[in-house]
Amino acid sequence: MQLIMLYIVATPIGNLEDISLRAIRILGEVKLIAAEDTRKTRHLLTHYKIKCPVTSYHEFNKLSKLPALLARAEVDDIALVSNAGMPGISDPGYELVSAAAQKGIPVIPIPGSSVVITALAVSGLPTNEFIYLGFLPRKKSQRRTMLTSIAVETRTIVVFEAPHRFQSALKDLLEILVERKIAICREMTKLHEEIFRGSIGEAIDHFDKPRGEFTIVIQGKLEKDRVDTGNTLENELRTLQQQGVNAKEAIPRVVKSTGLPKKEVYKAWLRLT
Repeated sequence: MQLIMLYIVATPIGNLEDISLRAIRILGEVKLIAAEDTRKTRHLLTHYKIKCPVTSYHEFNKLSKLPALLARAEVDDIALVSNAGMPGISDPGYELVSAAAQKGIPVIPIPGSSVVITALAVSGLPTNEFIYLGFLPRKKSQRRTMLTSIAVETRTIVVFEAPHRFQSALKDLLEILVERKIAICREMTKLHEEIFRGSIGEAIDHFDKPRGEFTIVIQGKLEKDRVDTGNTLENELRTLQQQGVNAKEAIPRVVKSTGLPKKEVYKAWLRLT
């Protein structure tokens, strides 16, 4: 009996030449391709003269489409692709992979291009440890809360941002994370590819009319800065206590000035009382 497979296939993040020979072969052999955007996928298939049925599988139908795809995966090899890069990484795919694995359907990765790894590799920032946070929250308040929560993170940070929120996001980065080294990769592997390296403030001035897709790589907090921040935290809290400011007023003020998580500031307050 032939074993049926679900292939998770990485596709180019821009340049159509950035696809593996194995990916081309698999896409030509499967009986169905589930695609985030059927138009973009058909463009890729046409370029490589691949003839295979394509069905949509995106953020808004991923749950309703799941039973049909699982049923098909039990009788035919199928492939899952996203618009760019590896499916399931800030793109639809997790639910299908999880459900297929639970049903005992082999899930086979076909690796290839990755926006996250590509941006990190050319950023000029430390690559031995990093965290990936996907797209920054759409709402300003939620975005600022997230950035505040990672203000003391020492690993390199990788995030995505849309052009219409890009300037606002950079200003929040500058206010909360202060001046750090940053690399911004725009339209990677495409015609208008741009890689900017500098400070957050310099990036704000450089990208006055942001266009395209952005991947932002941010320097983590340096260890020496963490020590300085710790000293600053205690000094600020002690000064406020001496001025008679209560915890309800002092803690939010220090959170804003240091960029530290509220829980950490609260614990420091308790240590000093």
